[in-house]
Amino acid sequence: MDTLKPLDKLRVRRQKALQGGGEKRITEQHEKGKLTARERIALLVDPDSFEEFDLFMRHQCHNFGMENTVYDGDGVVTGSATINGRVVYIFAQDFTVFGGSLSKTYAEKICKIMDMALKNGCPLIGLNDSGGARIQEGVDALAGYAEIFWRNVMSSGVIPQISAILGPCAGGAVYSPAITDFVVMEKHNSYMFVTGPKVVKTVLNETVTTADLGGAKIHTTKSGVAHFLTNSEEETMLLIKKLLSYLPSNNMEDPPVYPSPDPVTRACPELNEVIPENPNKPYDILDVIYPIMDDAEFLQVMGNFAQNIVVGFGRINGHSIGVVANQPKVLAGVLDIDASIKAARFVRFCDAFNIPLVVLEDVPGFLPGTSQEYNGIIRNGAKLLYAFAEATVPKITVIIRKAYGGAYCVMNSRHMMADIVYAWPTAEIAVMGPKGAVEVIFRKEAKESDDPKQILQDRENEYREEFSNPYRAAERGYVDDIIEPSMTRFRLVRALEMLANKQDSIPPRKHGNIPL
Repeated sequence: MDTLKPLDKLRVRRQKALQGGGEKRITEQHEKGKLTARERIALLVDPDSFEEFDLFMRHQCHNFGMENTVYDGDGVVTGSATINGRVVYIFAQDFTVFGGSLSKTYAEKICKIMDMALKNGCPLIGLNDSGGARIQEGVDALAGYAEIFWRNVMSSGVIPQISAILGPCAGGAVYSPAITDFVVMEKHNSYMFVTGPKVVKTVLNETVTTADLGGAKIHTTKSGVAHFLTNSEEETMLLIKKLLSYLPSNNMEDPPVYPSPDPVTRACPELNEVIPENPNKPYDILDVIYPIMDDAEFLQVMGNFAQNIVVGFGRINGHSIGVVANQPKVLAGVLDIDASIKAARFVRFCDAFNIPLVVLEDVPGFLPGTSQEYNGIIRNGAKLLYAFAEATVPKITVIIRKAYGGAYCVMNSRHMMADIVYAWPTAEIAVMGPKGAVEVIFRKEAKESDDPKQILQDRENEYREEFSNPYRAAERGYVDDIIEPSMTRFRLVRALEMLANKQDSIPPRKHGNIPL
């Protein structure tokens, strides 16, 4: 007979539930270099702020002897907490219980938290470490995944959703993180794939390791599935905190404002020297980005993927901004398929959550070649065009050097309804570069000349003087002002203040049809 008093019974059961799968499995988790679900939450949230829900829920499966093995909580920890004083909702998969596998009960716990986050307008954070669906529950587990996916989609663009991958994430489980706004992968223990190495070997007779198929390095450099790579779980939690500091709690709010450590009038004299005299010589666009940000802080997103374009968050005069910038030191800053998709998704996120966009442009065009054409550079390049055209947040472009051809249009030009367009004196705005242009225009003259190289060189110099500068565009009002590079930060501060109350909308519709 149970002789414990009700209060004592509660305390005993609660204490056992907080141990998850028990000391042995917790030890095994630690031996793998992994923290437990509750340890992860404790690292992430403000001290003593976590309020756990559904601690005593248990699975209802009676197949395959499952009724003989039950755990309170059923393998996932859910609740609410604060991070830097702001309310968030969290679920953390507990690998010590049934390998973190998802059951109907487990899914119900996650769905409840997702509903609460959406109803209360708060960010949702998922800490993933799961072996996948609980096979013993069959279609009930699959139904649970689908319920979660549906809520991910309904929450998209309404509340920020962040996924951390801290262990296995395979099969159908990968699609929930894929729908969320940001995916963070821990370097040593995380992996994601739809089908594992054994299935790949069976179906395709291809031998591949877990890391090479779906490890953190693969997804942050090749596939673009993950946005951030971290070296430890501790670093993962710090990164999530930093990311949240740039974001509003929901789409009806503005991002938080922090006191700026810099005076409004601070100049950046180093920017006057950053552009090489040779227009074909590369430089690092981060040397432009860091000086104009408050306290020289910039959180780069997808920094290891499609490095010819840089996207990320910073602050100017205390206000969050999203930066999209061509990177001249990688492929000359050209736009290709991966860069277009990367930037388009970032632009759409910023627009959904009221984060103004600052575009730093130095783009020679789109990457040519059969590989790009066969894989849809037209369709994928159009995604970035679509994203900028659709965005109604304040949009400011600074043309630093090259702005050639269709890429000039795509990179938030005046004609794509940019609110403000500035240009540095080094800007070159034209259909194409001087060399290519004169080879087309003066091909016949050069062919008939005794010295075709000299003719082309002379014409190139003339073209550069006449067209490869920002003044033609300024004369037509396509550029609002030509500014000194050192004054870029100050002009952005003023422009963002001017646009703070911008009201814009797109035609009424169910939704547009972005060229996916």
